[in-house]
Amino acid sequence: MDVNLNDLSLKDLKDLQSQVAKAIASFEDRRKKEAVAQLEENARAMGFSLSELIGVTGPKKRAPAVAKYANPANAAETWSGRGRKPRWFDAALKSGAKPEDMAI
Repeated sequence: MDVNLNDLSLKDLKDLQSQVAKAIASFEDRRKKEAVAQLEENARAMGFSLSELIGVTGPKKRAPAVAKYANPANAAETWSGRGRKPRWFDAALKSGAKPEDMAI
């Protein structure tokens, strides 16, 4: 492929540069996917999964937070103490209640 870069305008050169960068990135992605597929196939042929061999277990899951506070007006509404305070908790604090009063 012979392209005379001297004949191209600045806009054409920048477009070409963008296209080349995208082509390089997609080429590398394809090669990585091919390599992973080949490794998975080899691991399966030996009776393993690739994740077993490299020790990847996936993202760790957090246990749900335990409720620490309950709404005095409605015990079904609880809060763990993490994240944004619920409106009922703020309202109770403003009316003079203490967090210890709402503790479960």
